[in-house]
Amino acid sequence: MATITFETSLSSSAIRPPLASAEAPSMADALPSIDFGFDDLRDRMARFTVRFDEFIEKGRKRVLEERNQFRVNLAELHDDQRMRKRDIEIVDLKLQTHSQSLSKEAQETTEMESAIAELSSQRDEKTSQRDYLREQVAETQKAIAARREAQQKHARYLDSQARFNVPELDFWQDYLCLRIEGAGIEDRLKFVYTHVDERDWEREAWFEIDMGSREYQVLHYKPKVEREAVDEVLEKLNESRDIGAFLKGMRMLFVQALK
Repeated sequence: MATITFETSLSSSAIRPPLASAEAPSMADALPSIDFGFDDLRDRMARFTVRFDEFIEKGRKRVLEERNQFRVNLAELHDDQRMRKRDIEIVDLKLQTHSQSLSKEAQETTEMESAIAELSSQRDEKTSQRDYLREQVAETQKAIAARREAQQKHARYLDSQARFNVPELDFWQDYLCLRIEGAGIEDRLKFVYTHVDERDWEREAWFEIDMGSREYQVLHYKPKVEREAVDEVLEKLNESRDIGAFLKGMRMLFVQALK
């Protein structure tokens, strides 16, 4: 605030009113001179204005800098947020892919376990079949051995009877107009008769017999005769082993069939 300086040299006598004389000073001359300090006030106001303008300029610059920095920070936050969002999307995608992989692996594990169970079941079944087949093979081998032994025994019997059968067969061939042929299969013989048809002495009648087992079997024959009659004659052969009676009986069946 401006100060006002009063320059006065008053005394108690000066305060009194002047004497009324022609040479006495006027009232205006008697007033004190006052210095209001306007120049100093103006100078101080000028300095204040400069400092205020500097303060405003600095404030404006600071506000601009802070605003620019805020914009930079905001842009960085937006970029960071965008990057975080992108990272979250990538993580979500990885989680989804991982979840799908886990689901696929679980499905594959289930399928593998099912396949393993099926293979185990098949293995057990094959093992059971193998054991069963082994038992069947063992039984078959036993049966084959027993049959081979029986065949060998029968062969020995036939060998022992061969010296008796050959003359007997020659007799029946001549007596019954008979010839013996091979049937093309082991243990099978074909007996062919002639002179069985009075209308055609050259006409043939025949049958095939299987001698591979203990019980002989007549498999095929021509001409057609009653099967029961053939089985009856065959049964007598299996019981008596009389080949001559059997050949004679078959010839009689053919002769009757051709009448």
